[in-house]
Parts: sequence; structure tokens; C-alpha cells
Amino acid sequence: MHKKPNTFLNLPEYPGGKEQLKKFVKEHLRYPKEALEHKIEGLVIVSAEITYKGDVINSKVEKGIGYGCDEEAIRVVNLMRFGGAKNRGVKVKARKKFRINFKLPKAPSRSLTYSIEKKKTETEKKNSRVFSYTINIDPKN
Repeated sequence: MHKKPNTFLNLPEYPGGKEQLKKFVKEHLRYPKEALEHKIEGLVIVSAEITYKGDVINSKVEKGIGYGCDEEAIRVVNLMRFGGAKNRGVKVKARKKFRINFKLPKAPSRSLTYSIEKKKTETEKKNSRVFSYTINIDPKN
């Protein structure tokens, strides 16, 4: 006797898979100004329903970090569009959790160059040396 294989629910998938979903989040996520000012980093978990058409509805924060990051995570999740899902011809909604990681951008290092030179005559200029100093400024402070 041949048994029919168990089929599970077909869940909506993001077009292009997980890598495209990560790329979408990276492109659309804007670090909140308040979070930048307070140097806030962390993980926001958002749960949402995905309709049979692939639209994201009823988004809510499961775990947040505040400072505008929760609202930004919900905004990005609501922008997403998934492939629709039907199970055995029945239109279904699926619930999915999204992990949005807020990591502060690396600040470029800055340097300052300072040169000291006194006024000299033409003959002194030919035989003179110029001293210059470079000071690296740490962006973390």
C-alpha cells in the first residue's frame, strides 16, 4: 500500500529568499536619530500576519529596544511584500516573526594635520625643514 506523503502548510516566502529579504531590510532601514544620539544598538523582533495575497498586516513589536527603533522596524516590515500562499485551494493567513538588528554604523576615523613654518628668506627656504604633525581623533569619544 502506497501512502501519500504528509504535506505541510505552504507558507508565504519573500521573493528571492532570505538573502533578498536581508538586502531589502538593509536598503530600507533608516537608523532613528534618537537612537544614534544615545548610541542604542540591539535586536527588535516584530511579528506580523501575511495575507494570502502577500501583504503584511497587523504588525506588532514582540521585543523592542525603544528610541524610535521599534517604530522603524514596524515601518520596514510593513513595506515588505511576499508571495501569496494557498493551501489546498484555501486562502490562508500566516504569522511570521522578523528579527531586525540595529547596529551603529562605523564612524570614519578623522585626522588633523598641522604644519609649523616660520617666514624665511629665499636662501633659508632652500636649506630648511618643515615639521608636520598628524593627530588621530577617536570617533568613539
